[in-house]
Amino acid sequence: MDLQKALQTIRTDTLKPIYLVVGSETFLQDQVREAFLTRFSVSKDDLNFATFDLEKDAVDLVIQEAQSLPFFGDQRLIFVDRPFFLTAEKKSNGPEHDLEDFVNYIQSPEPTSVMVLFLLADKMDERKKITKQLKKAAVVIDTAAMKEQDVRNYLQQTMTNDGIEMTREAFDLFLRLTDLQLTKAMQELQKLRLYAGDGRKITKEIVQELIPKTLEHNVFELTSDVLKGNVSEALRLYDDLLLQGEETIKINAILISQVRLLLQTSILMKVGYQQANIAQTLGIHPYRVKLAMQQTRGLAAEDLARLYDELIENDYQVKSGQMDKTLLFQLFVLRHGKSRK
Repeated sequence: MDLQKALQTIRTDTLKPIYLVVGSETFLQDQVREAFLTRFSVSKDDLNFATFDLEKDAVDLVIQEAQSLPFFGDQRLIFVDRPFFLTAEKKSNGPEHDLEDFVNYIQSPEPTSVMVLFLLADKMDERKKITKQLKKAAVVIDTAAMKEQDVRNYLQQTMTNDGIEMTREAFDLFLRLTDLQLTKAMQELQKLRLYAGDGRKITKEIVQELIPKTLEHNVFELTSDVLKGNVSEALRLYDDLLLQGEETIKINAILISQVRLLLQTSILMKVGYQQANIAQTLGIHPYRVKLAMQQTRGLAAEDLARLYDELIENDYQVKSGQMDKTLLFQLFVLRHGKSRK
């Protein structure tokens, strides 16, 4: 069930005994939590509300809670977080779960309890018996990461409602710095809300000032500068990263990963793959592929392959102690900048 329909049914319809909320967007899962809490009119210390973490609590405790009669009410609400046994993930330090008892419960749940399981992952292990039984018994609510256009539409509507005006350049940068993740974007949007409170327009420069960059974001820009032959900009950014305490070896490793992605994208584009096909083949978010496709425009796969080989060789020389890591990286930027010119 899609999120909007699920929220509506939670607010107005007769509730089912078991719900399974699956997806990687924390922001969307929190909306489901709030809808249930509002429907039950309970606080987090209410006697008819309980929450469990299955990486710490045994599932037997959940069953016991679900089988208990509510206190002065018709139903009790139970939140169950991190049911990792629905995925292929294995936990070495977690509690022992008696899943047979849990399967028996979900096949015949108590009508006086509403159990909501929250799985913060986009995929379940469909081969497991518990997964198959739970999907049959529960109302499954989808909170998976949205597609790019859906995230754009959601954020644009939110900003319109909040009276935030943002330039197109600023909006594109905001999406990139929040990795097109709705949860992260909604958290960072609060800063822009405060800035725009006096009717000020959000520009690209304001986004750069207010939204923090990760090392990966900085290396993305460093890669762009190297590919364009912008030597001074690349060296300045590299020096800034060193001043921030980043290690050359780590910068080089992320740069290798980025160039590898560009090379793979270039090769797949050459044989006719589109954005969605490339994302599926490489197992990455389509937005990352979109950015890679933009970066590879006008670049031959052979040039990217030589650049990749050079980065690998530099990594080997540094780790084997043959060259000074800072000098080698600077020479790499200068050499590639000269070749691009």
